[in-house]
Amino acid sequence: MSQSEISNYLKQTHDRVFEHNRGWAEEQRKRDPDFFTKLSSGQTPEYLWIGCSDSRIPAEQITGLGPGEAFVHRNIANLVVNTDLNVMSVIEYAVRHLQVKHIVVCGHYGCGGVKAAMTPKDLGLLNPWLRNIRDVYRLHEAELDTIKDEQARYNRLVELSVIEQCRNVIKTAAVQQSYAKNQFPIVHGWVFGFEDGLLKDLKVDHEAVLHSIQKIYNLTEE
Repeated sequence: MSQSEISNYLKQTHDRVFEHNRGWAEEQRKRDPDFFTKLSSGQTPEYLWIGCSDSRIPAEQITGLGPGEAFVHRNIANLVVNTDLNVMSVIEYAVRHLQVKHIVVCGHYGCGGVKAAMTPKDLGLLNPWLRNIRDVYRLHEAELDTIKDEQARYNRLVELSVIEQCRNVIKTAAVQQSYAKNQFPIVHGWVFGFEDGLLKDLKVDHEAVLHSIQKIYNLTEE
């Protein structure tokens, strides 16, 4: 592409977003004249969604949730790392202030972050982040090494990583204290499939995980 073509392309892709925004806003007003008045009054989402940054998995579209129904955090490979102040702040705010009832950690099959973590290669700045996935592999090495098919092993690591991130969410003081007092939020682990567009519930047993981690990670005392 010539410099002129690149410049035109960048302008078109920029302007297209605002065109779509105007169309969306008009459509909302047609459906409900009070839509934006309600939206500006505040948020009371039922869900905290912790998902992957992958552009193909928009939380609201695949779940049918609308504006104001989900508090959303996304990062590479949907990780919950206790030294990541971003995700920790999101959990703290969602639980203590928004009082969400459900926390969903949603991964997806075909995750590039998980695939990269399975690759014996120096990935620079990504190394410390992806090490969290490699640690999941180490914890479940015996199971994963029995899976001979590479794609099946890759998919299972996606699932196991989601389960481990759910455990990390449950380790937080905000979740433990809120659950002890209110019996919510409940933590769920889901995986999205590109081939059929469906979510798979990994059936994370919130209560069982909570009891298993509290011997060491009990933070219920305020």
